[in-house]
Amino acid sequence: VVNYAPFTLLPSAVPRALFEQAYAVQQDFNLLVDAISQNKEFLEKTLASTIKVDDFTARLFRIYMQVLEEGLAQTVFLGINRSDYMFDCGVDGTAALRQIEINTIAASFGGLTSRTADVHRLVLKVLGKTEEASRLLPNNPAKGLALGIAKAWELYGSQRAVVMFLVEDVQRNIFDQRCVEIELWNRNIRVVRKRFRDVFEQGSLDASRRLFMDGQEVAVVYYREGYVPQVYDQQNWEARLLLERSRAVKCPDIATQLAGTKKVQQELSRPGTLEKLLPGHPEASARIRATFAGLYSLDEGEEGDRIAATAIADPDRFVLKPQREGGGNNLYGEELKEVLEKIKDSPERTSYILMDKIKPQPALNYLLRAHSPLQMSECISELGIFGVYVRQGRELVLNQAAGHLLRTKAIEHADGGVAAGVAVLDTPYLV
Repeated sequence: VVNYAPFTLLPSAVPRALFEQAYAVQQDFNLLVDAISQNKEFLEKTLASTIKVDDFTARLFRIYMQVLEEGLAQTVFLGINRSDYMFDCGVDGTAALRQIEINTIAASFGGLTSRTADVHRLVLKVLGKTEEASRLLPNNPAKGLALGIAKAWELYGSQRAVVMFLVEDVQRNIFDQRCVEIELWNRNIRVVRKRFRDVFEQGSLDASRRLFMDGQEVAVVYYREGYVPQVYDQQNWEARLLLERSRAVKCPDIATQLAGTKKVQQELSRPGTLEKLLPGHPEASARIRATFAGLYSLDEGEEGDRIAATAIADPDRFVLKPQREGGGNNLYGEELKEVLEKIKDSPERTSYILMDKIKPQPALNYLLRAHSPLQMSECISELGIFGVYVRQGRELVLNQAAGHLLRTKAIEHADGGVAAGVAVLDTPYLV
């Protein structure tokens, strides 16, 4: 069954200064993610408590260590990430840009959002708002993402090799991926779509650890799958290890996936951490830090005890986040309180982080969803900026922002993205 992707009837107002700030800091975030992925000591130390209690993160970490011990075959590294923000409304009414998270694996909707501005341009014209329609920005992340994949493919250095999209069994978000895929075909780069199961059954490495699928050499593996524990059975873990051991450019490699964990995000907010990871880039560290919301560790010990007690006493101030991607995992309010009360004296609490709850200013819009009644809703929006970088050896050969994504949801939904069935696609109207 084909359904249209959900979207807002009208574009949503976004403060121009905050929009420009989010774009300006994206190259800094690309640098940071890349630096973390190369820093074994930092990842080991930061994730030490998490991997004791979170089996999924622990298994990823074991593969990471195994591949490092064996020696990396991969020499070209490709990062496609999306840094997500909300606009926090202060007591005096001024809005500030606050990062929610950074997605380093399967950051989606770069394709579909490339089409959203055209829809809103048309709607505004139908409403007689031609001047407003002309002010909507062009936006094509699919092209930017494909540029990164194409650069990695080129540096891999085999004209005959293919790009492999690693996808789920049932792919609800196929058209979003197709937009990126078509951009690659337009550059005469062959694309194949495979699942973990196919990798297990058909994948092999030759003596120099080049990856072959069905006899075809694979230059780039672009993960649109592999970020939730449910997809991994023993076969799929073995397939993941095979991919990680290969020379193919993984997007992301396992170190970069670990760099995107919530625990890493919380650790970055500690004083001095950014400066250690980005020596010689004090301005970048300052720009990144300016976007952070309050983040708190629930590690065992006095600090963690105090933070847990504070959150139980005032749960509406915070969000409780597990080490998971894909939306729909965070806990709020009473639910947050119940979970924390249950795990406050157990090591299990170290698998979560706590974050200040951001309070955006709601606005009215209509959310268009298949089979849903059309009604005006009070809504809040989340802005994502896509970032792409390519590194060969130690040299960064590409580092850029690749476009944006605005998602909007009704205020009664605390958590969840478009794929989780809560948010809808939107276009920023800069004010």
